[in-house]
Amino acid sequence: MLDKIALILVIIGALNWGAIGIFQFDLVAWMFGGQAAVLSRIIYTLVALAGIWVISLLFKDTSHAD
Repeated sequence: MLDKIALILVIIGALNWGAIGIFQFDLVAWMFGGQAAVLSRIIYTLVALAGIWVISLLFKDTSHAD
């Protein structure tokens, strides 16, 4: 469950960075009152923590010995 939440947050972050890169539009800042707004900073922090968590998925053994 935590892996899925982290992946969703990473996807949100990726889409936001794509919007910034392509359109120079920060969707998170727009939705939550600017880059310095407390809620925006919480979202940015959650996305960063999710990104760190998702790194662990690279090393997770998903093979099942049956």
